[in-house]
Order: sequence, then C-alpha cells, then structure tokens
Amino acid sequence: MAQTPQPAAAWTSDLKQWLRELAVHSGFDTAGVAPVATGNPEDNKPLDAHRFEAWIEAGRAGEMDYLKRRDEQGVLLRSDVQIAMPWARSVIVCALNYNASAPLSIDESTPGTGWIARYAWSGRTDPANPNELAPTDYHDELLSRLKKIESQLHERFSCQTRCYVDTGPLVERSAAAKAGIGWVGKNTCILDQKLGSWLLLGVIITSIPVSSPFELEVAADRCGSCTRCLDACPTNALVAPREMDASLCIAYLTIEKKGVIAEELREPIGRQVFGCDICQDVCPWNRRSPISQNDGMLARRQLINPPLAWLAEMDSAAFKRWFKGSPLERTRLKRLHRNVAIAMGNTGDTQFLPQLEQWSAAEDLVLAESSQWAIARIHSLATPHDSLTTAPNRQSS
Repeated sequence: MAQTPQPAAAWTSDLKQWLRELAVHSGFDTAGVAPVATGNPEDNKPLDAHRFEAWIEAGRAGEMDYLKRRDEQGVLLRSDVQIAMPWARSVIVCALNYNASAPLSIDESTPGTGWIARYAWSGRTDPANPNELAPTDYHDELLSRLKKIESQLHERFSCQTRCYVDTGPLVERSAAAKAGIGWVGKNTCILDQKLGSWLLLGVIITSIPVSSPFELEVAADRCGSCTRCLDACPTNALVAPREMDASLCIAYLTIEKKGVIAEELREPIGRQVFGCDICQDVCPWNRRSPISQNDGMLARRQLINPPLAWLAEMDSAAFKRWFKGSPLERTRLKRLHRNVAIAMGNTGDTQFLPQLEQWSAAEDLVLAESSQWAIARIHSLATPHDSLTTAPNRQSS
C-alpha cells in the first residue's frame, strides 16, 4: 500500500541533504534551497525588487519584453514570486555543469571561424547514429531532471510545486546565491569555487517553508579585487561589478536582438555568431571547472569554432538538420546569417566578399545592410594575404 504523503513542516538539514542526493541522482551537479520572502520587514525582498525595477527602468533589458511583464497593479512579475504564486515559501535551485573539454573563445583559432556559446554545443548520444550527437536544448534537459525531483517530492510530501527553466517569475541567480549554490560574480554569473561558472540553473518553487534564515548556506564572495571579466567585455556591457546592461551584451545582440544591430557594436562583436563566453573564459575560477559527463550536455564538436563559410552556406533544410531542438533554433536562420555577415566583416578576409556581395542584394533588408557594412569593413581592413583554400573543417567527433 502506497504511503500517504505528509505535509512538510519546513526544510530541515536532513531534508536538504536528501534533496542534494536526489538532485545528483537526477543528473544535476548541486542543489540548494532558498526562502521566498513573505513581506517580513527582515526579508530583503524590497531590496531585490528595487534593484530589478531600477534595472528595467534604465532600459538595460533591451528588447527582452518577457522580463518587463507586469501584473494588473503594475508590479514586475519577476520581482516577486508571490505575485504569481501566493503559496510560494521556498525555491529549490538546481545547477548543471556544462563545461566541455574544448578550447575557449579567447584561444587562438583557425582563421575564418566563428564562435557559438559553450552551452549551445549540447548534444545527446543518438543510438540511430552513433557517429553524431543529436542536438539538445538545455531548457528541456533541465526541465526533465527537475520533473524527476518534483515527482519524488510529491511522493514524500503534500505540497504545491512549480518547475521553471528561465521562464519563472524570479531572478534565478539571486535565488541561487541565497540557496548556497555560489556567489554572484562580477560578470553577473553564479560562481562556485569548485564548479566555476559553467552552470545552468533550474528551479522548483514550493510551498515548503524554510525554518530559519540562519540556516541559509550563503557562499562567500571570492571575486576579491579581480576585474578580468569587466576589463575583457568588448562592448562594456558590464557597467559595474555585478551589473550588466544586457542591451550591450554580445549574447543579447546575437540571440535576442531582432533587426539591425547598432553599427558601433558590430566591430566589438568580433567573431561571435551565437552568444558570448568571454567574461567566463577569462575568469580564474573556471580554470579548475570539471568537465561535464552529462549525456544531453555533451559537446557537438562540429559547433566548436565552426567555419563561417559553412554557416553561411546553410539553407533552411541544413539549419533544421543541425539546429532543430537546440538553442540556436530560436535565433533562426535569418538572424544567424546576420551575425555571420558581421563576423565575416570583422575578419577582414576578402575570401568572404562573394558571399557578402550576394547577401547585400538579399530581400532581407537586415541581412543586406549588415552585409554591406561587412563589405566596407573588409575593404578597410584588407591586407595582402592568401585566402583560405581548404574546405570547412567540420571537426567531426
């Protein structure tokens, strides 16, 4: 006879330990629990809400309208979990390491290659095609793992829960810091002194309270006086320690930004065609980050330093084959080619002129304008050198 789930009085040390073991068994690398502020004057909800409101009002969310959504009273939904879920009392935060044994974006690379953010290399073993990993999206990978934990939680306790990966009414890194996952680094990423910052976060909002704020396992800030991430950001998106203007971030520009990218930001984008890892690549804590062995987050070698020519020649069918079910799917082919055109311009390599000239007459006005800029930039940078004549290196695994 199945045991009837019992109400959970509060998160205890034993229960937290059970959760961590369950999270690891479910495919995460670490987990913790953070309280949801309930209006108590001692809670720091007003401070978090004020900071988020000020960040939005300063225009630093760019075109990411999902961060700006408000309730009927005009309160930002992501500033307070209890606006959407009055029953919420705690947040389970689970972290998954996605580091791969591969070069960094700041390492020397083959001329004429672009860069795709590390997390977007993700793939899973495909029994039907053992020589090639099937593309995966971290949203799906994390959510399936969270659901396993949620199921076990309901078997043991009578409680309300809700799982989220990037879509919840909360700021995940703030919850992660309160849950003891790590500290918020100067690059705004969660940092763990053993795992580094190559971490993806998923949360489960629960009705289980946290017994005492004194039981929180908040990690010490170990960034010290280091400013390598701020110094390395090509677009100066890190306007201050732990403060990012997302509208300037290369990840935002190449993934979220629709239409034309401001001309003054194109040169700093460099060879990035999807996302950016620079502020994490330069972080000293990531030198010791372990390599992930999680199937579902394995690196698809073809996406590491991909030849720009290969990306440029993709049509809709090829794009679908390589990126359906991956994070790049949401960028779509048009935006990817816009980014590739800018990256081509930044190489200064005349070998890309025929492709750019073809695109410069495209019906897609954004691609045409980006290509015209890239042509002008190549002419301004061109120096006598041999064009690459080798076929694109697919870097098969």
